[in-house]
Amino acid sequence: MLQAIGLTSAPRRDLAPAVDDLTFEAPPGRVTALLGAPGAGKTTALRLMLELQPGRGVTYFRGRPLHALARPAREVGVLLGDVPGHPARTARGQLRMLCAAAGVPASRADELLDVVGLGALRDERLGSLSLGMDRRLGLASALLGDPHTLLLDAPSAGLSPRENSWLYGLLRAHADHGGTVLYTTADPKEAARTADRVVTIDEGRLVADQDAASFARTRLRPRVAVRTPHAARLADALNREARADRRSVEVVAEAGSLLTVYGSSCPEIGETAFRHGVLVHRLADETGDTGPGPVPGAGPVPVPAQAGPPPARPVARPARGPLRPVRYELRRMLGVRTAPLTALAVLVASVALAVPLARTGGTPLPGLLAAWPAFLPLPPAALGAGLLGALSFGDEFRYPALAAARGTVPRRLGLLLAKFAVTAGAALLLALLAVVADAGALRLVYGADAVPVPGNWPALSAGWAGLVVGCAWAGLLGAGVFRVTAAGVAAVVAVPTLVVPLVQKALAGPSARSVAGLPGRLRELAWPQWPHQIDHWLTVTAGLVVRPVAAALMLSLTALLCAYLLTGLRRRARW
Repeated sequence: MLQAIGLTSAPRRDLAPAVDDLTFEAPPGRVTALLGAPGAGKTTALRLMLELQPGRGVTYFRGRPLHALARPAREVGVLLGDVPGHPARTARGQLRMLCAAAGVPASRADELLDVVGLGALRDERLGSLSLGMDRRLGLASALLGDPHTLLLDAPSAGLSPRENSWLYGLLRAHADHGGTVLYTTADPKEAARTADRVVTIDEGRLVADQDAASFARTRLRPRVAVRTPHAARLADALNREARADRRSVEVVAEAGSLLTVYGSSCPEIGETAFRHGVLVHRLADETGDTGPGPVPGAGPVPVPAQAGPPPARPVARPARGPLRPVRYELRRMLGVRTAPLTALAVLVASVALAVPLARTGGTPLPGLLAAWPAFLPLPPAALGAGLLGALSFGDEFRYPALAAARGTVPRRLGLLLAKFAVTAGAALLLALLAVVADAGALRLVYGADAVPVPGNWPALSAGWAGLVVGCAWAGLLGAGVFRVTAAGVAAVVAVPTLVVPLVQKALAGPSARSVAGLPGRLRELAWPQWPHQIDHWLTVTAGLVVRPVAAALMLSLTALLCAYLLTGLRRRARW
């Protein structure tokens, strides 16, 4: 049972709220249509139910609000508009990624592709799918967690009659299995034909809550559609004869040569056209909407049953474990060619910079291996790592990947830690490949003696790893806070260009203190006595931390993390 109670959207300046104190129910085992003209508040009502925009009221899904559900994807399946996915991702890759997010086995993706008729198109890119295929993939995404409730916003918009028949057959099958289905539509005839219950809203307020038979009897009335090249002559003749016979006939001129006649019949209109010598191309009985108010005495419209047997509905079993968000993040990153192309560009740029830098002879060995000339704020590997980190959140906001049941990108600690781990691994791999490629190119061009192994290579490696990982995390948090990839890249570039000068100025001041002797002081405070070799590593670590770039990175990451947590807490408070 879906219960929407007192849904009211946030007030708009000088305008009434788009949804105002809307209350209704959608029972299980039934298909419910939320009917209203464009702009009536249907989409806003769905977004309020899903807690995707601020407002008042509450929606209960089988007695519990959405934010109190442990696994929302198992309770609510959502389709708002088109499939929210990267156009370069395949249909199967998109569903497998969503499977990892919802905690269901990856095999569920192949099962649902067969259910929605996309089994032969599993390797097609999302950008190449037609509207009908895209809508089928959207339904598969909504059904991944085997939810009890389906919420769909105008699912039949733009579809052909054949696709419409398939769509409502699938929704009917879901309801026949005991599920709850709520969809929005602006077509009253479609609502009467496909729904068991029709909830009508106008300007955000409830107008009527009826079963389909009562809706058809009170809201639909018969009409006759006439197509003729002499529409004005026929309309004038029909009006004159209706006035002479004192009959209530309404003639509405539609676009082109089409007339819509209420209060008459095909035989009467045909006889009138014959008497006045008017050529008629089409004459057919139809049904039409009477508007927001009921029309008493209108005849009932039959509601045909769905053709064909209901499709099978596979059951998904949730898979638990801490690796669920890691699997999702790996499939998100590797599902498109952006990460490999970024890595390739970084390697080419590193080699192209390292070879001429070695020829000039003014760059130390660590700078050669990192391909970091003085005129660049960061080496190519660090910039590439920052871009990969920025794409981790930026791509999700540009091409939303997760189900909309809890917003575009849920602020969950597990997901954030998974992004930290995956981007750190990608950054370290990119840094290692860059150093290996630069060393190989230098040895090939200048000989084996051109790249000796430095004696302090452990400290250099630690600093290099910290730089690329810090840049990756700065890009990730920057994109997560500002919800755009460019903001994440800007956060990375701001570290050497803006934050490092400030840190250098602070460290150069008269109040700056030295960390010399820190290992000895720590040894005095500590109860267990560690080996003396650890003193060396403590000194190296302290030296790395107090460097301007490292201090600037730590300062930036701390500020971005606090901003990210603050936005997450504010979002949770609105729930």
